[in-house]
Amino acid sequence: MKKAVYSLVLSEDVVDAVDRMAYARGTSRSNLINQLLAEAVGYVTPERRMADILQTLSQQMTGLFQLQTQATDGMLTIRSPLRYRYKPTIRYRVELYRQPEHALGVLHASFRTQSRALIEEAEQFFRLWADAECRNGQCTPEDYRITDGCWDRRFTIRAGQEATAQEIGAAIGQYIKRVDAALKAYFAALPDRAAAKQAAEKYSAK
Repeated sequence: MKKAVYSLVLSEDVVDAVDRMAYARGTSRSNLINQLLAEAVGYVTPERRMADILQTLSQQMTGLFQLQTQATDGMLTIRSPLRYRYKPTIRYRVELYRQPEHALGVLHASFRTQSRALIEEAEQFFRLWADAECRNGQCTPEDYRITDGCWDRRFTIRAGQEATAQEIGAAIGQYIKRVDAALKAYFAALPDRAAAKQAAEKYSAK
C-alpha cells in the first residue's frame, strides 16, 4: 500500500489526544491516524491485518507457551522448554510480511545453547521435518533454510488461496504446536535415531 503526504488542519486538543494514544500503543502519530481513518471507512490496513493474525496466534499459544511481543509490528516470539540435558529452550519467532505477495511471512526456530551436540541434533530434526513435509506436498525445498541449528520455514500463498486473519493466525498456531510436539517426541526417543525419526514423522503428516 503506497503512502503519500497530506496536510490536515486539526485541533491542538485532538492532536494531543492522538499523541497520547499513539504513545500508549507504541506507534507514531501518522500511523495511528492512518489506522483510525482506515477503521472509520472500513478499510483493513496491513498493520491491522498483521495485528489480527498475531492476536489470534497469541490466543492459540496462551497457557501452553511463553509469549514475548516484539517492538516491531508483525512479530511475535514464542518460547518452549525442552526436556533434554542442559534444559534448553527453543524459541519460535513469527515474522509477518507487511506486503505479502508470494509469502505471508516466516517462522524462525532456534535454540539458546552452546552445546554442539544439541545443535547437531536440532539440525537433524529440522532436516527430517522438512523432508517429510516436502514428501507430503506441504511445502517445497525453497520454503526452508537450515543453518547452524536454526530453521526458517516460509509460509507461502497458494494461487486462489484466501483466508481471514483469524484463520491464518489459527493455522500458524496449530502448525507451531505440531512442530513443537514433534521436536519433543524426537528428543525424547534419542539416542535411538530410528525411533526418534518415527516419532517425529507422525506429526508431519497431520
